Amino acid sequence: QVQLVESGGGLVQAGGSLRLSCAASGRSFYSYNMGWFRQTPGKEREFVTAISWSGGSTRYADSVKGRFTISRDNAKNTVYLQMNSLKPEDTAVYYCAVDPRRFNNYVSTSRTDFGSWGQGTQVTVSS
Repeated sequence: QVQLVESGGGLVQAGGSLRLSCAASGRSFYSYNMGWFRQTPGKEREFVTAISWSGGSTRYADSVKGRFTISRDNAKNTVYLQMNSLKPEDTAVYYCAVDPRRFNNYVSTSRTDFGSWGQGTQVTVSS
């Protein structure tokens, strides 16, 4: 039921930064855990990061820890992904997603726990 729209992707040189945004519809955005995943051709969609409904808890894949930061602004129905020190291996289509379990105290890293997905935004990092 929640609709998501990602933006902010593009082409950037290695070492550069990008900030992705995910705008959500609905009046219950504040109650959902949100996540970012990424996918390259021929590979499964992999977990990048997730944030609790309150914003108080976050989780990161080891590959992005220390470089990426997830945040949210519930007043704007938006979740963000700040990506710094980008590497060529970060090249992928990035998707935001919502865990439909309201006020869930478990911040999942599994794509199977997320329902609605955005259309994705392409991030390309050149070397």
